[in-house]
Amino acid sequence: MTHRQPLPPDMFDELCPSALLPFRFGDKWAALIIRCLQDGPRRFSQLRVPLRRVTPKVLTQSLRGLERDGLVSRTVHADPAPRVEYALTPLGRSMLEPMDVACAWAAAHWDELLDARESYERRSPGQGTRGN
Repeated sequence: MTHRQPLPPDMFDELCPSALLPFRFGDKWAALIIRCLQDGPRRFSQLRVPLRRVTPKVLTQSLRGLERDGLVSRTVHADPAPRVEYALTPLGRSMLEPMDVACAWAAAHWDELLDARESYERRSPGQGTRGN
């Protein structure tokens, strides 16, 4: 057996940049919302069309999280008919390239990923992946 150094307890301190990643990448819907906004601002009702599996409450929570992290801006227009639009900020737009890389990796390994899930399901019936 190979002896490995123990993991440091401060490995993911609050000041570590990687500690921020799970908040956005771990949000199940963040990447999909970012994709929906890549071509320009959208209203909440417009986002609901491709994100129909997301409840309005969860979509609102995800949008607020993206806004909090500076990835999405929320603009209230006080026209005769008040409306709210969401748009990618420059920081949010900077995520498009790494997302393209991740999507290309997933596409290149699609069959392997599906095979791994099916294999897991056969070995661990009832455990499921809960749609992940």
